[in-house]
Amino acid sequence: QVQLVESGGGSVQPGGSLRLSCVVSGLTFSNYTMSWFREPPGKERELVAVISAGGVNTNYADSAKGRFTISRDDVKNTVALQMSSLKPEDTAVYTCKAGRLLGSDAGPRFEIYWGQGTQVTVSS
Repeated sequence: QVQLVESGGGSVQPGGSLRLSCVVSGLTFSNYTMSWFREPPGKERELVAVISAGGVNTNYADSAKGRFTISRDDVKNTVALQMSSLKPEDTAVYTCKAGRLLGSDAGPRFEIYWGQGTQVTVSS
């Protein structure tokens, strides 16, 4: 019953901005590292940004640094990606991911959940 639902995608001109949001339900949101991935047309999925479970640490792909900001709200169970100075090469399906590293008798395992994605198109 875990669900991750993205919203906020759309079409924008180069230099414009968009804010993506991902609403998470069915898990203890504050325990999960949250990430944004994207899959440009004809290319493989790539990591865009990560925010730690505690919200203290963030990391960005080189292509996103200085333009994108990831944030989370553990009250609303959401993770957002604020995108500015958008470029045509940012065009992709953007997907949020929840992840948690667990220990068990059989050893560690990584629990992940994926959203369905939202389309971002940057063109003139």
